[in-house]
Amino acid sequence: MHIVVVMDPPSTVIVDEDTSFALMLEAQERGHRVAHCQRHDLHVVGNRIHATVRQARLQRVAGEAVVLGEPEQVSLHDVDAVLIRTDPPFDSDYLWCTLLLERVKDDTLVVNDPHGLRLANEKLYACYFPELMPRTLITADKAKIKQFLDEVGGRAVIKPLDGAGGEGVLFLQSGDLNVNAIIELRTHHGQRLAMIQEFLPAVSAGDKRIILLGGEPLGAILRVPQKGDVRSNIHVGGSVAAAEVTAEDRRIAETLAPRLQSDGLHFVGLDVIGGKLTEVNVTSPTGIQQMSRLDGENYCGRVLDWLQARVG
Repeated sequence: MHIVVVMDPPSTVIVDEDTSFALMLEAQERGHRVAHCQRHDLHVVGNRIHATVRQARLQRVAGEAVVLGEPEQVSLHDVDAVLIRTDPPFDSDYLWCTLLLERVKDDTLVVNDPHGLRLANEKLYACYFPELMPRTLITADKAKIKQFLDEVGGRAVIKPLDGAGGEGVLFLQSGDLNVNAIIELRTHHGQRLAMIQEFLPAVSAGDKRIILLGGEPLGAILRVPQKGDVRSNIHVGGSVAAAEVTAEDRRIAETLAPRLQSDGLHFVGLDVIGGKLTEVNVTSPTGIQQMSRLDGENYCGRVLDWLQARVG
């Protein structure tokens, strides 16, 4: 296959953590041609979407994990697959990227589907399934947030809708002298929506990341927060432990699968705390390297098997 990966600069790759790198390395080891580009490398010629790409050579060398060749021009309608793996946030540049790649998907497998990516804010998408979530409020109104805080027992977390990796997640507690300031900070004084969720004490045992491929659980890891933090994200110091995909996890996946498949969201990371769905990660879900090391399975190989079958 000829695969183009739209992602961040190679300098951002962490060799032992980055899922994009691991998938590209697996593709290279199978003899596929792997090319790298960034969002600004896309361009339109007539009615076709082209990209300035560089063939990538992958190696497990820190700082030199992705070595790029000379730039070349390709029509994305003529390659086999395009992987959209740019890290959040979903900003205007990301939007333009999905709108351009929307025009490619009739000719080329694009994962995840650009239309689905536009539908699936990683916080708000979970709200399609309120029966699976902790008690949740979306608002910019301070009074509503404080009332909700009282209703859920005086402890909650507040999150920006465009955050990722635990960035901007803050703990709210009734009686804390900083409550007003935290709400004002996160809502920009009532001008920006935020997500507020009841605090789940089970987070101390870990936040489970379940990777879905084609709507089916591929595997899972448990991200455990460091002492004194409510955030379990790896990027903010959370440790990683092995985790089983339980019957309850499969029930959650089965509930989401029809909508995910309908929206073309094939490679997805679900965040689950104490059996409650908190987020649905679709832009560049990660965790596959940690999952492979802990389980002793080549999960990247299974993803490539799936891609090869889809391309035919």
